[in-house]
Amino acid sequence: MNPLKITPRDTPAGPLLEIAGELDYSTAGELRGLLATLSLRPGQRLVLDLAGMTFCDSSGITALIHARNQARAAHAEVALAAVPSHTLRTLRIVGLDQIFPMHPDSGTAIRA
Repeated sequence: MNPLKITPRDTPAGPLLEIAGELDYSTAGELRGLLATLSLRPGQRLVLDLAGMTFCDSSGITALIHARNQARAAHAEVALAAVPSHTLRTLRIVGLDQIFPMHPDSGTAIRA
């Protein structure tokens, strides 16, 4: 078991959250809680860097959707970076690859 670790960073485009470990039923609330503390402004981009994420279940996917909804409510954007292949496969199966902009790394997502 890899506990969830979320490292927030500020970038010129907006907040960056580096997510490492397991994003699942027992940890998804941590991401939702941190998202509630963000002050997204219109035109900003929230980047979720998933390079260190080792597992993501349906609760984790729901937390990612929550991040997207929160960004849209603030008239901001959201992007996923470095999505692990196991999570990318799931996102494609359920069609979420069509609503989340995805980038190979956080630097690319910030500059997009």
